[in-house]
Amino acid sequence: MKRILLVEDEPGLVMTLTDRLQREGYAIETAADGESGLRRASREPFDLVLLDVMLPRMGGFDVCRDLRKRGIDIPIIMLTARGQIVDKVVGLKLGADDYMTKPFEMAELLARVEAKLRRAPAAAHPSEGYAFGELSVDFRKAEATKGGAPLDLSAREFQLLRYFIEHRGATLTREELLNEVWGYNAMPSTRTVDVHVAWLRQKIEPNPRHPQFILTIHGMGYKFAG
Repeated sequence: MKRILLVEDEPGLVMTLTDRLQREGYAIETAADGESGLRRASREPFDLVLLDVMLPRMGGFDVCRDLRKRGIDIPIIMLTARGQIVDKVVGLKLGADDYMTKPFEMAELLARVEAKLRRAPAAAHPSEGYAFGELSVDFRKAEATKGGAPLDLSAREFQLLRYFIEHRGATLTREELLNEVWGYNAMPSTRTVDVHVAWLRQKIEPNPRHPQFILTIHGMGYKFAG
């Protein structure tokens, strides 16, 4: 089921869009202001974002810009009461994929949502970096910080963390992690994965005994929920 994040502060429109999109088979999550929308879109796996321009706490243009700066390339359709061409140009230049002016026909919105989801890559991965909790990860520099301080990660721990981030929300088996992070020729055991996950949790989790980012899926493997 495709997951859509609706960032909109008009309760009536939220209710209408949520009801219709759910009837079309989509899983809908909502955020009522720009800051919470940016936080959720940065940390959770979504297939598309419906983003209002005029939002409390942080405008839609700023949310769009910050998501793209973080390397998050999921499709974004901007919703706005503004109709001027200049606003559309600004939104598209900041990285939005489409732009709809209120009031709009529901059938047209659904068609555009379907089109964007059909053309989107199978998985939208951050390309340059990612931030969650107190951590910030720079993929290009292969560096991570926690609370602004450098985080001492081994090369393997960094590779493991990156793989988790790039596949956030997905349940990853130990065998997949071995193949993709260690490589087929490395020949470690699945216990190696558990040990490295434990080490990584010690460094990134607020409470390693009760992890909130790298979750154990019993009988299957692990899932990153940052």
